[in-house]
Amino acid sequence: MKILVPVKRVPDPYGRVSLQADGQIDFADVKWVLNPFDEIALEEAVSMRERGLQAEIVAVSVGGGECEPILRNALAMGADRALLMECDTGAADSGVVAFLLHAAVLQEKPDLILMGKQAIDDDSSQVGPRLAARLGVPQATFASRIVLADDLRSARVTREVDAGQETLQIALPAVITTDLRLNEPRYVALPAILKARSKPLQRILAADLPDSPPVRMHVVHLDVSPARKPGRRVADVPALVEALRNEAKVI
Repeated sequence: MKILVPVKRVPDPYGRVSLQADGQIDFADVKWVLNPFDEIALEEAVSMRERGLQAEIVAVSVGGGECEPILRNALAMGADRALLMECDTGAADSGVVAFLLHAAVLQEKPDLILMGKQAIDDDSSQVGPRLAARLGVPQATFASRIVLADDLRSARVTREVDAGQETLQIALPAVITTDLRLNEPRYVALPAILKARSKPLQRILAADLPDSPPVRMHVVHLDVSPARKPGRRVADVPALVEALRNEAKVI
């Protein structure tokens, strides 16, 4: 079985991001990491293999040479090979990313595509569904549990929905996007990091692919959220109602 795991390079969610005067992100001191949801997908693929599944795990990323450390991190976590779809990251929205991942799928012909439900930098949750639509295969989003059938032709996926959980039975190949409750990614030890340096990493130029779709979304400007007004105490309930009615104007 072959499992393809798309991974994305994103700013560290625990780091501080500041804006320049022109409303663009100041990347000077930004630390880049593997998207946490993609990390969960990769952990699930590695765990499946550790539970006895005979599987090759291929990590794929879209971007420039700056994505190589993220792919090396994926290799250190347990991926066997890595594939970099090289393009200008500034010219890649969800549609372009889905197109490039589709090209990677056509090359690799995986039995399962496991990926994070969203990237924490744009939170669009579009790439997984758009990739499934391009491939014409089933999809299961927000997976909190994945159980492969013994014949590896289908998977039972428990997913998070507004009303709680639902369980789907989907035929493979399929696209499954992972949620936080699926697992907890492992700590990568130094020997695995060193071993990852010798694992194969292939590059494919996006410019060599025919019929690439145009970029349809551009980030024009970003603004910092306005500072909240400080709270204040009121003497009693009538004073609270008066403030909500005349000052906050919410009742």
